[in-house]
Amino acid sequence: MIVVDTNIIGYLYLSSDRSVSAEQVLVKDPLWAAPILWRSELRNVLALYIRKQILSLADALRIAEEAVDLMQDQEYEVKSLHVLRLVASSACSAYDCEFVALAEDLNVRLVTVDRKIVRQFPAIAVSLEAFVDS
Repeated sequence: MIVVDTNIIGYLYLSSDRSVSAEQVLVKDPLWAAPILWRSELRNVLALYIRKQILSLADALRIAEEAVDLMQDQEYEVKSLHVLRLVASSACSAYDCEFVALAEDLNVRLVTVDRKIVRQFPAIAVSLEAFVDS
């Protein structure tokens, strides 16, 4: 099991230069976990794609449903105290620290494309590329 940030989930469903890497992560470790926050973050990305007419509403809904199916039973709440302690000891946002907190709670790696998270939490966070190459 690994914790993945919303970007990794998005790359799996939205075509980009990192989509192949996201697929490789899924093959390498198919059990993904994330804080419940991931849903709102993905919906925000899908909203942008709808507004830019990159995706239709129907396609965005299909992607959202497929992502929810992928993450079924692997979504977690994190404690505010844990998140805010991480915020206080880093330069990362509370949103980012939710993913870090969950990875710490589950004692697993966090796979992310956010370089700041990797720099701030090198013991728990690993870049998408480094995870694929390991």
